[in-house]
Amino acid sequence: MNRRQLLIGLVVIAVIAIGVIAYMVFATPADEGPTLASGGTAYKVTISADDRTMGNPKAPITMVEYAAPSCPHCAHFDMAMFPFVKKNYIDTGKVYYVFRVFPLSQVDIAAESMARCLPPGSYFQFIDLLFRNQPKWDPDGYQIPDVHAALVDMGRIAGMSAEQVDSCINDQAANKKAADVGNYAQTAYNITGTPTFLVNGQIAPPFATTDDIKKYLDAVLAQK
Repeated sequence: MNRRQLLIGLVVIAVIAIGVIAYMVFATPADEGPTLASGGTAYKVTISADDRTMGNPKAPITMVEYAAPSCPHCAHFDMAMFPFVKKNYIDTGKVYYVFRVFPLSQVDIAAESMARCLPPGSYFQFIDLLFRNQPKWDPDGYQIPDVHAALVDMGRIAGMSAEQVDSCINDQAANKKAADVGNYAQTAYNITGTPTFLVNGQIAPPFATTDDIKKYLDAVLAQK
């Protein structure tokens, strides 16, 4: 599988994704739930077996992050703030964390398809690898002469051969599923950028610091 075939395959998937009205997989229809005290709308969110999650499903807070592997702000959250969330809220049973890719480009679809090829227990490790190494593979803001080769290099670090990487990123079913997740996030929750967080079904404000996260999550916990 050469690079030209890879790029053609990704473009085809992107065109298909534009015309897809995503079937309800990850959430209920876009009926709005009750209005919260903060003024936001609480959407009904359903967690599926396809979701990649951390923590206790019975935690008082369900926190869904929509992110893109190529998004620099998502990478910043992953490196600078997510460890705080994991230590203080996920590991302590306060937050059930769900990660969903919201593709911003065909490269994000390829990256997510690679991540989905790995065992579920290795998924978050690979996503973290991509975030921490964006300058080595991400064409958004970096001069990457061969994106395909760069993704193959990321795959090798995760224990994948070049042939396995090509097989994963050319899996049309996986590519379509990744695109559908993003399309549904747009139609159901009006999500247009990354990272976006749904906390107990409500879109949270942007988090600039761990203190912002603490104040927001503690206020949600206080309502329980």
